[in-house]
Amino acid sequence: MNMKEQTLTSPQPTITDIRHGIQDVFRALASLAVLAILILKSDSSLGMATITLCIAIASYALISQIILKFSKPEHRDMTYHISGVLDFLMMGLFLAYTNFSLLPTGLLLLMSLHCAFSSGGLLRGLEAAAALATGAGLYALQYNLNFESELSANYGLVAAVTFGLYLFISSLYSYGSSQFLRQQIQSLSQQMLQLKLRTYKLSKYLSPALRKEILSGKEVKLETQRKKLTIFFSDIKGFSELAEEMEAEALTALLNNYLTEMSDIALKFGATIDKFIGDGMMVFFGDPNSRGAKTDCVACVSMAIAMKKHMKALQLRWANQGIQKPLEIRMGINTGYCTVGNFGTENRLDYTLLGTEVNLASRLESAAQPGEILISHECYSLVKDVIVCEDKGEINVKGYQHPVKVYSALDMRKNLGKDQTYFEHATDGFSVYMDLDKINNYDKDRILKSLKQAAIRLEKQKI
Repeated sequence: MNMKEQTLTSPQPTITDIRHGIQDVFRALASLAVLAILILKSDSSLGMATITLCIAIASYALISQIILKFSKPEHRDMTYHISGVLDFLMMGLFLAYTNFSLLPTGLLLLMSLHCAFSSGGLLRGLEAAAALATGAGLYALQYNLNFESELSANYGLVAAVTFGLYLFISSLYSYGSSQFLRQQIQSLSQQMLQLKLRTYKLSKYLSPALRKEILSGKEVKLETQRKKLTIFFSDIKGFSELAEEMEAEALTALLNNYLTEMSDIALKFGATIDKFIGDGMMVFFGDPNSRGAKTDCVACVSMAIAMKKHMKALQLRWANQGIQKPLEIRMGINTGYCTVGNFGTENRLDYTLLGTEVNLASRLESAAQPGEILISHECYSLVKDVIVCEDKGEINVKGYQHPVKVYSALDMRKNLGKDQTYFEHATDGFSVYMDLDKINNYDKDRILKSLKQAAIRLEKQKI
């Protein structure tokens, strides 16, 4: 394995590793400083006591490092904590031994406290101060202190060099720590972005209610409730025949475009999209949030009327794409009490509706003529003052013993009469579709000119 591969596969240091590294640097430099000061303090000759003390200090530093290196990972943090307290205790003994020479004491004390605060914050700093004081106190109990107020140049030089090296190396560790944190933040940001993207992709396959439950952190349970809802079914008349004539890719593009635009209309009116069934779709109003049975029903029928009008624009677009056979949408709507909630198993859930009212809406869609919106009597009673409907009499519906009264929803009352803004008429050789609300002011003259030319041409044509 080359150096690049080793770099890529080697584990990244953690914040704990960096704290431990600073503590290791402190111990090593402090031990070297103590040894150097002891040697300088003994003048030209090293007595047996000084040699023994130097060996003891070097052995302490070496044994401590070995114990820390081979300690179990789960115990390593506590081992470093105990070792740090012992380090500061030993430093207190040494500072008392040097009779608290001003410059060495100040620099080594600052180095000790910096290490403590860097390793564990305020609590570790207070522990270090207590350990330093305890070490100095233990020495003072055994020996008389002769405080040196004069500055020892050699002691000061050793302490200054040690302190400088410590600051330099600890700065490198601090930089590494900041780099590590920056990388972690960037990594977390990337993970959050990926999670949001995955959640967005997953949300396309879930109902809004189920998605809301999952994102809230609540446990999704197998539970249902009874609600009065308005259910809508639609499909495209003639789509099966068209599917046999078109290539798969072109057919898929056409269907996806149709479902996308119809879904946009449904969401605009506040619908909950339940599912797509081939070229058909099932949506409902009243769950998870209801605006009242009447408002929900009016919104649903208004949505169906908007879909019917938009279908004219799609027909023109498809005709320009070479699809000669006009595709028509048929729709069925019913209002009633349904069982709504999570159905399925603990491993696979589906948020949907069940009940005879759902079945009736589906049957009405099947019974509707191309371009027709067939609604039940319950639905009609809620929308008749807002929407113009035509009585279609009674029809026999599979699964029902008695005939069902049905109506055909035509348009909003405000769109009819002198304030009518929507016009359509289609027959062999002629088709007109006009929505005044969508015509731009700068297109008005051009449209009028086209209509006049068509009218003049039609009057002159012998039929």
